[in-house]
Amino acid sequence: MNTETASVFPPREAKPKWLRVKLPTGKKYTELRGLVDKYKLNTICTSGSCPNMGECWGEGTATFMILGNICTRSCGFCGVKTGRPEDVDWEEPEKVARSIKLMNIKHAVITSVDRDDLKDMGSIIWAETVKAIRRMNPHTTLETLIPDFQGVEKNIDRIIAVAPEVVSHNMETVRRLTREVRIQAKYDRSLEVLRYLKEQGINRTKSGIMLGLGETEEEVIQTLHDLKDAKVDIVTIGQYLQPSKKHLPVKEFITPEQFEKYEKIGKELGFRHVESGALVRSSYHAEKHIH
Repeated sequence: MNTETASVFPPREAKPKWLRVKLPTGKKYTELRGLVDKYKLNTICTSGSCPNMGECWGEGTATFMILGNICTRSCGFCGVKTGRPEDVDWEEPEKVARSIKLMNIKHAVITSVDRDDLKDMGSIIWAETVKAIRRMNPHTTLETLIPDFQGVEKNIDRIIAVAPEVVSHNMETVRRLTREVRIQAKYDRSLEVLRYLKEQGINRTKSGIMLGLGETEEEVIQTLHDLKDAKVDIVTIGQYLQPSKKHLPVKEFITPEQFEKYEKIGKELGFRHVESGALVRSSYHAEKHIH
């Protein structure tokens, strides 16, 4: 699946100082946390314990996950449950739109589990969610962090038709590690999805990768070149952290200096925005990526 699902807390042993995070604070955070708890709003910010939650909420940005919390894929990095998903909740688009209105969100990121069990792979609910948000929150801008929809253009076209300000699809890792990290996904298929989005007129396309899974610097740089060739506008680069002992282990904690190097390379390649750092997640600084 394409979402910020890996836990932000590494195993209790070896925890580099640059991965230590302060608990979110601030008036805006406290207000939004109260609303989320009171109305049982489903944000990936809280369920994923994102380290940037306080900062993002302070900027009026939040991430919502649709189509349930059980994924049909079993990616080695992801903390979301795998199995048989529940039936589609056709009232979900209105529920998400109401949540955004209650929280007074300026910029919303929508993501989902993979729904390979559905004929449309969830793309109809995706489109209806964007429409409902537009109706109820006409001034809220949107990023849709979508699955690959198995590369089926008819499903991707439903996203294109509702024209989110940003459409994102994460590569997650380098070519060599894709089969191990994203078992049911394909490196080239993800690239083709991103290329197709841009070819069909999406204004801003975006992708993200995680580091620390055993990739080499050369492979990371090649992935950046591949994304640039696919006309991607925005790239996020962050540290992979193991959600549980059942998931892929962290092979390496990438240093802040190395993240800075990748940011510099990305900017030299001409990406419009590059977010690169240990605690960067897909929606980090998302509100800035519409410009």
